[in-house]
Order: sequence, then C-alpha cells, then structure tokens
Amino acid sequence: MTDAAQIAEDRYALRSVNRAIDVLDALGKAGGDGLTVAGVAEQIGVSKSTAFALLQTLLVRNFVTDVRLGGSRRYRLGLALVYLGDRAAEEVGVSQLALPVLRELTALTGLTSRLAILDHGYAVAISRIDAPGILRIASALGQRELPHCSALGKSLLALLPPARVVKLLAQTGMPRRTEHTLVTPAELMSDLMRVAERGYAFDNEEDNIGVVCIGAAITNRDGEGVAAISVTTLKSGLTDADLHELGRTLRKHADRVSRMLGAEVDQEIQAV
Repeated sequence: MTDAAQIAEDRYALRSVNRAIDVLDALGKAGGDGLTVAGVAEQIGVSKSTAFALLQTLLVRNFVTDVRLGGSRRYRLGLALVYLGDRAAEEVGVSQLALPVLRELTALTGLTSRLAILDHGYAVAISRIDAPGILRIASALGQRELPHCSALGKSLLALLPPARVVKLLAQTGMPRRTEHTLVTPAELMSDLMRVAERGYAFDNEEDNIGVVCIGAAITNRDGEGVAAISVTTLKSGLTDADLHELGRTLRKHADRVSRMLGAEVDQEIQAV
C-alpha cells in the first residue's frame, strides 16, 4: 500500500471500531482463560475505563462473554463470533466448492451458470461461468434480484417457513416484471410448494420475456439453503420436457455441492 493510500485509509478509520477489533484480537490470543479488564487495557494500550466500556459494548452484542474465575471477572470471545465465522466460512466455502461444478454444468448444457446467496431476501449472484460464444444473458455479479421472479430466489425461498417467506416478500415487494410474473403471495406459495417437491425452480419468462432460468438450492448439513445454482437460456424452441430435464440436471449438480457441505441428499430427488 502506498503512503497516500494508507493516509486515505486512516482518514476513514474509526478509532472506537479499531479499538473494539483490538479487544477481540487480544481475547483471541489469550485463549480459554480470557483476560481481565486490566489485562485488556494493557494489551491494547488504553485506560481501564476505556477497556471496560469497550468490553461492555461487545458484551451486549454477544461478541464477548464474561466469566468469574478465581474471584476475578474475565472476558472471552462470545458466540456471535462463532455464528459469523461459520456463516463467512460457509459462504466462502460454498463458492470454492461450487465453481468446479458450475464449470461442468456449463460444459454439459452449453449455458451460463451462476451461484447465488440470499441477502436480505434478494438473490445475489457471487460466481458465474459464462457459456461459450458471444451471447450473454445472465446479470452481473453482485446485482440484487427479486426473489419472486428469479429461479435462484425461488429455490432458496422454497426451503424457508411460509411466515419467513411472507416477511421477506413484504421487504422486497412483488412488482410485475412481465405478464408471467407471480404478483401475490398466494400464487408464489403455490409455486414454491412445487419447487420443494421436485427440487428445482423456474423463472419462466417471469423477469424477462423470452428468457428462462432454472435454479436449484444447495443445502448444508442442517438442511438450510445456503446458496443456489442456475442456468439461463432463451425460451424459444424449448419444450416443457426440455425445461424439466434441465431442472433435473441442476438438481443433480446442486446435490453434489450439498454433499460436500455435509448434507444428506434425498437419493430419489437427485436422480436425473
């Protein structure tokens, strides 16, 4: 990093946030016995009152926990970090695991394939393998997609409790994108039941006329949907049988990634 870049970075750095991170780093290095307030203050170079304020803030948010050991109050890393670390590792891990599968999927189908996660109700693509040729249909990485009219979104919504789905739809809305878009929760819930039964979802010209997308969810060992994969193509010339054949192919490839994450995949659903 250049001096100018370092100066620019330091300009926007918040001292309180840096100190909170220093506390977490110190507690991480301290191990299971943790540290007292005085120990934290010494480790990060602040007063005891500042260390106490930082620890109490982190304690309220479960980033730090406190215990009594030998008559003194000691602090250790909290469970919030376990949750965030698990989620971060899962999202990074699923991308690394899925990329070779996406390459095989694109090679097999000749279609652009993508990997997406659900972010605040929206489907967000984080990886993509482009199809050979000049035709590019899929959207850019990082772009939010409405869940009610995307195969990626539907694949992940189908694994959630109905009450959770309704809450997410209230946040994202259900605008009509084409004449085929499902615009009421009742319509979508009915479609999601079919998605859950067969293991794959369709965006059948629901987001763009003439474009169809097929998606299938990836689950972890707890059966939770952590991501979804999809392929996108033009609708012209495709029969319903073609779409379902692609759906079964998506399901098979998604199941491969799910197994790598420790999921027990239904053998009947995964059959192509």
